[in-house]
Parts: sequence; C-alpha cells; structure tokens
Amino acid sequence: MSSLGAQTVNPNAEVLKKGIAHQMNINAARGLQDVLKSNLGPKGTLKMLVSGAGDIKLTKDGYTLLQEMQIQHPTAMMIARIATAQDDITGDGTTSAVLIVGELMRQAERHLSDGVHPRLLCDGIDLAKASVLEFIDGMKMKKDTLDRALLMQIAQCVLRTKMHVELADLFTQIVVDAVLCIRKPNEPLDLHMIEVMHMVHKSGLDSKLVKGLVMDHGGRHPGMPKELKNAHILTLNYDLEYQKSEVNAGFYYNSAEQREKMVAAERKWVDDRTNLILDLKRKVCKPGETFLIVNQKGIDPLALDMLARDGILALRRAKRRNMERIVLACGGEQINSLENLTPDCLGFCESVTEHTLGDDTYTFVEGVKNPFSCTIQIKGAHPHVIAQIKEAVRDGTRAVANAITDGHLVPGAGGFETLAHQHLMAYKSKVSGRAKLGVQAYAEALLTIPKTLAENAGYDQQDTMIKLQEEAEAGSPKIGLDINTGEPMDPCANGIYDNYVVKRQMLDSAAVIASQLLLVDEVIKAGKQMKKG
Repeated sequence: MSSLGAQTVNPNAEVLKKGIAHQMNINAARGLQDVLKSNLGPKGTLKMLVSGAGDIKLTKDGYTLLQEMQIQHPTAMMIARIATAQDDITGDGTTSAVLIVGELMRQAERHLSDGVHPRLLCDGIDLAKASVLEFIDGMKMKKDTLDRALLMQIAQCVLRTKMHVELADLFTQIVVDAVLCIRKPNEPLDLHMIEVMHMVHKSGLDSKLVKGLVMDHGGRHPGMPKELKNAHILTLNYDLEYQKSEVNAGFYYNSAEQREKMVAAERKWVDDRTNLILDLKRKVCKPGETFLIVNQKGIDPLALDMLARDGILALRRAKRRNMERIVLACGGEQINSLENLTPDCLGFCESVTEHTLGDDTYTFVEGVKNPFSCTIQIKGAHPHVIAQIKEAVRDGTRAVANAITDGHLVPGAGGFETLAHQHLMAYKSKVSGRAKLGVQAYAEALLTIPKTLAENAGYDQQDTMIKLQEEAEAGSPKIGLDINTGEPMDPCANGIYDNYVVKRQMLDSAAVIASQLLLVDEVIKAGKQMKKG
C-alpha cells in the first residue's frame, strides 16, 4: 500500500509504482481464482471454514465462501463483494464469475509486461463483452413449454454441483415440485412462499416436501388429539386468557366474598368467549370432521381444558408468518374479535398431524385448499449437512424460478464457453490495433470454465480443450465435457443446461470487474473514513 507523499522526479519510480499496483490486483484476482477453482462442477471439492470461535462449516458454494471468508486484501475483497452481487441477482454463477475474472487478469498480465497500455486492453475487453452478449442473445434457446422433466434437468445441473448425487437427485424432485406448487398463472413467482425448515434427525435422505405448512409448535394440552382429519381451521389473534389492565389500577375488597365474585367474573369472561368457539365448532363440524385453532395470542389452561374435552387441537402463540401462510393456504380469514365469528371465516385442510422429535414438536398441515405455499422439510444427522443442503436448496429454487420466469437456456457443461471462444476468435479479425489483445484475452478467459471442469474431474486440460475445440470447429453439437468419460458430448441431448440470465450476468460482471481493476494504477491509503455509495 502506498500513501500520498512528496512527488518523485524519477520517472522510473512512477512506472514502478503503477506496475506494483497492477501486479497487486492481478495477484488478488488469481489468488481468489486458485481458492475457488477446485469447487467448480459436480466433481468439485469442499472447503472447510473455521471461525474464530471454532465453529466449522463445510461448503463448496462460492457465494457462501466469499461471504464468510476473512479476506484481508482490499482488491480481493472488492472482487468478492461484486461477485456475490451475481448471486443476489440471479442465485448462481458466483464461482464462474470469479474464475473468469482471475483468468482475464492472468491473460492481461502477459500483455502488460510487454508494455501494452491497460486502456487498450480494456477497450478490447469491452468490445469482446459487447460481442459475446450479442452472441448469447442470438443463441439462447427459447423454451415455450417448461415441463417438469426439463425443470428437473435444470435443477439437477445446479444441485449436483453442491452435494453428492443421491442427495442431489432427491432434492431435485423436492425443489422442482416446490416451485411448481407456488406457481400462479400470470403472476411473478414469490419464493418466500417456500419455507425451509430443518430438523437434526436421521439423514438427509429423509427430507421431504410438504404441500402445506409445518409449524414448529404443537398443542399445549396433553388431552388434545395428535391427528385430525378434514379439519376446519380457526385463525385467531385474540386473547383467551384474562389480561391485566393497561393502566395502573388497584382493586380493593371489603370481604372475601367480593374477591371471589371478582375471580368468578374474570373466569366467566374467558369461558364465555371459549364457549362461542365451541358453539361454532358444533355448528360447522359434521360427522368425520374436526376442528383446529391457531391463535397468535395466549390461551389459558382452563380454556385449553374446555377445548380438549371437545376434541379440538389448539395451538397458541403461533408465529406471525405462520398465521399469514395458514390464511393464504387454507382459506378463511384471521379473526381479531369473536363478535365476528361466522362459518365463512374458517379455513379447511384434509389432515393435521403432530410429530415430536426430541424436545421439539411440529404440526403438519397438509391437503390445503390453496396449495400456493409449501414447506421443504430438511433433515440431517448433523448441522454441517443441514447447512450444506440449505445452500443447495436456495440455489436450486432460484435456478428453477429463473427458468420459469425467463424461459431461455444455453448449453451447459462448458458448451457455451467453447462456442463463445470460437465466436470471439473469429470476431478478433474484425478489430484493429492492440484492442485485438483484449478480445483474445477475454476469449481465452472463457475457456477456464471447461478447463477447470476437466481438471476437477481428473482429466488433462489441454487434451480436453483440443477435442472440444475440434468438435466446435466441425459444427458438431458435442461441445460440452462429459465429466464421467472426459470425452466431448452434446449437453442439450444429455439435458445439461445453464440459465441464460445467470450466464449473461456472469459475462457482463466479469468484464466490468476486470476492466476496473486494470485501470487502477495506484493503491492509496485513505486518511479518513470514506462515504459509501
């Protein structure tokens, strides 16, 4: 790091300072690339994150690594923050963006050492970026009918890079069915309607999708039923217990009889309101039907006892988000005053089941009227496994949602990068001057994706790239890498796709980051707190 001081009169010293700044930025980008490159693809390896407190996390997700790693280098920190924005926007592609930035800086290093001005390289990179974005817009595949089988292939491509095959195939079905469950005609997808709930129990293969709700609380009375069929659901935001006054007030009694009358009046107030609910239950429940109460506020023990004697399952102090989702999924409306109690305010579901795992109790509400909300129930034997699955599920749901929303795909398995490299090498002949070098650097940087896939699968990089480029030049569809054999294959025929929006964002952000870093000629320590934004 250099600081502002006296100006030097030695021109060589100025060149040296600029060279050091470029070398510093290049080393930072290459350092991040070397850390993340072994994660890429289904054959990628895991990283272990250890916190200062000794907490351990196993992951191969680029977004998680860049978010949670302690990065001291300012340039590397900037690359990491910009690359994680890729995941915030599209949900995937963070690792690929960092790899392309690192390779682009590696390619630029050679030209900078030969005396090429960084501005000329940046001009070439900008031309290459514009050309490759035009290329991807022209070759993207429009999928008018995104059936479940195609969405399964898209989700599988993402999840198999995050976890082992058996677990990835199970969650492929879960993720696709979850997104299809919340999909509404002519409305944008709201992934917040998919709740992810985890339990440390058995193994990850016991995870499942619940097309309804899973609430992390159960009945508060031992006599209440543990299972209901054809349940009417009353959603309350009303106290069924006597509340203290909100102002400081005192009651003075002249005798014990007066105190007993006061206690009886308080009890009668709660009992009368409980009886209103019981009357509604008896009115609407036909033979074979049951009744569920979900209350955001409290229910006192005596009221719980009255409800239990009538076969009602009552949940008290429910979370607000669950209250909203119950009304959305099961129908009805939330009641804030028992004077408005009518059969029209009730929801309905086919089954309610209470399960106890260790000290925790969960209530499953299934067979709902409007299944536009669902819960992915993740089970795992250890918190490390659960954390890894949650990261994969997040990326998988985003990938399926992107495909449904955008409807465009590009070939995966390094196939698009192979074609884009061929396109840019042909485009280079149309560019004049030293900007050609920037175009070539960007073209070579794209090949880092298939090269890294080959390396992580244990194959020779150069041999693999020669085969892929020969197939591309011959016009063959076998432009992707089969990681099981190391031979070229047709990614589309094998159902290996990448989301168009993810790939386009990655191509754009990688070029922008690299150009910005190449134009930095000096790194200066700021003397005061800088404003953000």
